[in-house]
Amino acid sequence: MTERNATIASRVGLHARPAAIFAEAAGEFDHLEITIARLGEPEDEAMDAASILSLMSLGASHGEVVVLRAEGEGADAALDRLVQILETDHDAE
Repeated sequence: MTERNATIASRVGLHARPAAIFAEAAGEFDHLEITIARLGEPEDEAMDAASILSLMSLGASHGEVVVLRAEGEGADAALDRLVQILETDHDAE
């Protein structure tokens, strides 16, 4: 299993626009099961990274660290791309 940590860069956290951008990108990797959780939470409590509802309920705030996990061919590249999205302040654009 591939794992990456990312720090939420958007000033409003992982809500509204940043969550929509992230969920759409995660959904493009439909051949992978990608999960997201707050750092320190048990792996079995991780949520579907492509679900906007899961992302909103995660409630990750600006500066908070989350863990992304995926398994399968292309997992490294997928997680690298998703980390880049989370570590971009989409509210500043």
